[in-house]
Amino acid sequence: MSSNQPVKKPIEILFSYAREDEKLRDELEKGLSVLKRQNRIVCWHDRQISGGDPWEQAISSHLDTADIILLLVSRAFIASDYSNRVEVRYALERHEKGEVRVIPVILRQCDWHDEPFAKLQA
Repeated sequence: MSSNQPVKKPIEILFSYAREDEKLRDELEKGLSVLKRQNRIVCWHDRQISGGDPWEQAISSHLDTADIILLLVSRAFIASDYSNRVEVRYALERHEKGEVRVIPVILRQCDWHDEPFAKLQA
């Protein structure tokens, strides 16, 4: 049977996180598995970059196309120069333009209240 309803494009979710928090990212992604099976969302993170691919270009491309960017906040995330210099800065620029929804997810207790994303509801 075919349906005349247009096929909805799944929402692309990008995980911005510190490598030290990879297991917690995996747990969060497992919690979204029902939505993934229903093709309502697709999740992306840097571990999906194939060997030999230019990683900065892949991250930049997904930062450009994501509908939702989850900032997985911890001490390690805050300490990461790359996360803050590139990912957070660009995510917030797109958020302020209304192009993406940026959501901080506090993974571990840390002092995040002075970070640029602190103005967003966590």
